[in-house]
Amino acid sequence: MPKTSTDDRRLAPKRSDPGRFALNGATMGTRWSALFHAAPDFNSAHVQTALQAAVEQVDAQMSLWRPGSDLLRLNAAPAGIWHAVEKPLIDVLALGLAVGRASGGAFDIGMGDAVSAWGFGPTPASQVAIRAAMTRPRRPAHELLEVNQAAGLVRKAAPITLDLNGIAKGYGVDRLADTLRDHGIHAGLVGIDGEMRALGLRPDGTPWTIAIEAPDPERRAPHSVIALSDGAIATSGDYRHWVDVGASRLSHTINPQRGAPLAHSPASVTVVAPTCAEADAWATALMVLGPDAGAGPARRAGIEALFLLRDGEAVGTTMLGGLFCDPAGGDASPASSRPKKE
Repeated sequence: MPKTSTDDRRLAPKRSDPGRFALNGATMGTRWSALFHAAPDFNSAHVQTALQAAVEQVDAQMSLWRPGSDLLRLNAAPAGIWHAVEKPLIDVLALGLAVGRASGGAFDIGMGDAVSAWGFGPTPASQVAIRAAMTRPRRPAHELLEVNQAAGLVRKAAPITLDLNGIAKGYGVDRLADTLRDHGIHAGLVGIDGEMRALGLRPDGTPWTIAIEAPDPERRAPHSVIALSDGAIATSGDYRHWVDVGASRLSHTINPQRGAPLAHSPASVTVVAPTCAEADAWATALMVLGPDAGAGPARRAGIEALFLLRDGEAVGTTMLGGLFCDPAGGDASPASSRPKKE
């Protein structure tokens, strides 16, 4: 997943700023982070422990890499009967299905077989599995999975392999935000591998400033920035995880209609939404839809999006909503701009 990041260069605590706390830890094959301010004598050790526990719970329930995860057990469970699942997992399943419906199936949590077949899961790519994934008759997950959130029950109408990689990390960021609030911290910035959520404002009353990466596989550099408070941001792109097929480089994002990686897509899509799980899922959906087909669903969902589009060696932008800033610092508008050299 491409990264967004805070451009606050004082991320690590300094002795001259004793009320500033920057915590982090390992999760989901990457790292989580939390930045906030509190009284100088604030004991952050218990917050560190709680934040780590929050993301560990998400990983234990939703990982395809951890043997015995709740998601793997659900994938192996027979169709046609109700299965009890924990609240975090059922909430993410319900949101994933809702975004699937709203995006016309562009976001589909039922693509686990294709993800694994192409080598983006815990097993190597397989030509046999790829052929099966591309030729299998498909119905979207929102037609095959029934969720009863109140009762904590899930039922599959037919066998389906669920994959939550397009939403679980964002949900983990939301759990970090909830954990800060549970400890009386109502302003801060939390993230996992570039998926970020801002709470409140910085101590000086200004929004948190977040950089959006340029779609360059060779280096990490900012393309643009956004000022954010009480919202979440996530980016999906084609330049960090891919497979090479002949002379073509294929993105890790799967086209649900083909059971194969996207052949043509934006270089990246960055989404701002109320929660990071929503932003995460919609970033994937808009990678599949592109700016033209994605404009209507994005507006109906009330989200804002920045598309970075390749035109040869240049990169152009299409923006839905007015939150984004261009690389020169000007205000973005809901329109397309000329390609810009990176």
